[in-house]
Amino acid sequence: MIYRFDDRFVIEGTQIAYVFDVDARGRLVHQYLGGRLHESDYAELPDARVLHSSFETPEGVAAYEFSSFGDLVYTEPTLKSETSGERLHAFTLQDAAIDGDTLAITLHDSLQRLTVTLTFNLYAAYDIIERKLTVRSEAATTLESVQSFSLGLIDRDMRLSHFSGLWTGEFQLQQGPLLPGKKTIESRRGLTSHQSNPWFALDDAATEETGEVVYGFLGHSGNWAIHFERDQFGFTQVTGGLNPFDFKKTLQPGESFTTPSAYIGYTQDGFGAMSRNAHDFERDVLMPEVTRETLRPVLYNSWEATYFDVSEDGQKRLVDEAAKIGCELFVVDDGWFGERHSDAAGLGDWHVNTTKFPNGLDPLIRYVENKGLQFGLWVEPEMVNPDSDLYRAHPDWIYHTNGRPSTTSRNQFVLNLALAEVEAHVTNLLDDLLSKHAIRYIKWDMNRAFSEPDSPHLGEAKELWLRHTEAVYRILDTLRAKHPGVAFESCAGGGGRIDLGVLSRVEQVWTSDNTDALDRLTIQEGFSYAYNAKMMSCWVTDAPNWLNARSLPLAYRFVSAMQGTLGIGGNLLEWSEDDLKESKRWIETYKSIRPLVQHGTSYRLASLKTDGFHAMGYTDGEDYVALVNADRRQYGKNKLRVKLAGLDPEKTYTYDGRALSGRYLMQQGITLTQQTDYDAFCLVIRPA
Repeated sequence: MIYRFDDRFVIEGTQIAYVFDVDARGRLVHQYLGGRLHESDYAELPDARVLHSSFETPEGVAAYEFSSFGDLVYTEPTLKSETSGERLHAFTLQDAAIDGDTLAITLHDSLQRLTVTLTFNLYAAYDIIERKLTVRSEAATTLESVQSFSLGLIDRDMRLSHFSGLWTGEFQLQQGPLLPGKKTIESRRGLTSHQSNPWFALDDAATEETGEVVYGFLGHSGNWAIHFERDQFGFTQVTGGLNPFDFKKTLQPGESFTTPSAYIGYTQDGFGAMSRNAHDFERDVLMPEVTRETLRPVLYNSWEATYFDVSEDGQKRLVDEAAKIGCELFVVDDGWFGERHSDAAGLGDWHVNTTKFPNGLDPLIRYVENKGLQFGLWVEPEMVNPDSDLYRAHPDWIYHTNGRPSTTSRNQFVLNLALAEVEAHVTNLLDDLLSKHAIRYIKWDMNRAFSEPDSPHLGEAKELWLRHTEAVYRILDTLRAKHPGVAFESCAGGGGRIDLGVLSRVEQVWTSDNTDALDRLTIQEGFSYAYNAKMMSCWVTDAPNWLNARSLPLAYRFVSAMQGTLGIGGNLLEWSEDDLKESKRWIETYKSIRPLVQHGTSYRLASLKTDGFHAMGYTDGEDYVALVNADRRQYGKNKLRVKLAGLDPEKTYTYDGRALSGRYLMQQGITLTQQTDYDAFCLVIRPA
C-alpha cells in the first residue's frame, strides 16, 4: 500500500515501511526505513535532518532518495547532466501519482528543461520495491550520470555484505563494518564480472534467523556501480546504477531514457528470510514467464569430455551413455563450427564444420531426440577470432582505436555490438541457426572482458558500454519471441554475467567454470544469498577434477551438484559400469526431489566455514530434503548433527523409519555418522 501525507510518502509492504519527503528543492529526503507502523504514526516521524554549519546544506544534513549535482550535497548524485552548457539543475515537484502499488514522482528542472520521473513499484508479498528513473529532455542533453536509485539510511551501525571473486572463484561472501567514508563495488569490464556482483545487504547484527536486513540488486549486465557513503552524522547514502565511469548518454529533444531497474528489499527475520524472499521474487516475477512453472531438465554437456575434438560419432556415443543414466537434455559445447579446433580460430563463423559433421547437425539432433533427449548447443556470439572468415571480412567490427594494436584475450576480440550492423548480423545468424535446426537450448557464453573501448564509427565512444548491453538484451528478446520453445543459459567464463537484468531473459546461469564439488559448495553458498537454486547450473564432472586434480567420491559430487539444476559434464565413456549405475540412481533420486530444490523454499543449514560440513534444506511446506556434504574425517569427530529449519514444530514427520516432531528435527536435529572422507547424504523427510 502507498500513502501520501502532504509532501510525505509512505510505501508499505508486509513488513517494510519506506518513508521519504519531497522538499522545496525537489530532493527526496529519506525519513524512515524499517518495520511497518500504524498509519497515523507516519505523520509523527521526526524530521531526520541535522542542522550543522555553513559547510552543509542550509536545510540540514540528510539522506536522500534523489539528489542532483550542484547542491551543498557531496554524495554521489542521482543525476548529472549538461544541456546547452548548463550543468546545474533547479528541480521542483511537478506531480506525484499513486496507481495501486506504483508511485511515480515527477520533477521538473527549469534550467536544463528536463523532466525526471522516479518510479517505485511495490511487490508487497516479497517486501521488495523496484526503483528506476526516467529522464525526458526538451533540448539536446548529455547524461553524465543517471542512477537507478538512491537509498538513504539513518542512525545505524551497519555491516555490509557483498560478493568478491575471480574466474573459478565467484560469489565469495564478504562481510565487514561500513565505516565512515566511501566504499564502491563495481564493474568496468563491460559485463557484470566475476570480481563483483550488483547485490548487497546491510544489517545490524543480524543472523541467519533474526534481525533486520536491508538489501538490494541492480538489474544490469554491463558496467555498473553501487556506492556506500557513511558520514559522521549517522547518515548512509547508497547510490547505484550505470557506472558513471567513462559513461555518456545523449538525448535529442523529446527523447527519454529509463535506467535499469534496481530492487530494494527488507526483512526483520535475518539473512535466511532475505534470501527466500529474493528467491521467490525471482522465480515468481522476474524469470521468463513461459518457463516459470517448468522444472529444468537434467542436462549432459560434452565440453569436459571432448573439448574441441568434436565429431558426430563421438557425440553419439556420449548421447548413448547420457540417455542410459537418465539425462534429459544433450548439449554440444564448443568446437562444432567453422575451423574450430582450438580456441585460436573459428569464432564468428557460425556454420557447421562439415568435417566433424559431414551431414550437418540434423542427423545428430534426430539421434538425440530418438533417445528421448532434447538437443542444445553452445555459442559465443559476441566474440570473434582474428583467424576467422568474419574478422577477415570485417576487421572494423571489433572495439578498437585507429593507430593502436588491439588486444586479444583467449585469442579473441569483442565484437562491437554497439554498431547496428553488427547487432543485426548476430541476431540474424542466431535466428537462422534456430530456424534451421530443432535446437531446444542455447548456452550463450562470453569468455573475455572489454579492452580498447573505442569505436571510430560510433560517434560517441562513451555510449558503447550501454549500447552493447542493450544490444545483447534486444538479441535475446528477439530470439525468445521468435523461438519460444528454446531455453537459454547465460555464461561468461562461468559466473561473469549473473544479475537480475539477464535473469529476466534466461532460464539458468552457469555459476562457475570451477566444477570441483568441494570448491563449488562455497561458490553455491554465496550464490544462494542472492539467487535461487533453479537458475544455478551445477555439474558432476570427472575425478580427478581438471582444475585442481582433486578426486572426490561420486556421491559427494552428486550431492553437491543436486543443490541446483543438475548437469553431467564428465567423460561418460571413461566412467566404470559401477559409476554409471550409481549415477543413474543419483539422477533418479534428483528427479524425485527436483520440485523441492527448484521450486521449494531453501534453508542454509550448515556451512563449511563455520560448521565443518555443508548442508542445504528444501521444502514445499510438506516434504523436505536435506543435502549434506561432509569434509575430511578427524579422529574422534565422525558425527554430523544436522538441525533442520522451516518445519512445522507441531507436526510429525518420518525419517529413516522414525516418527519425529518438527520441533525435534529443528532443535535436536538428525545425527549422521561420517564413514569416509568427503561423505555425502541425501535426507528425505516426509509428513507422517
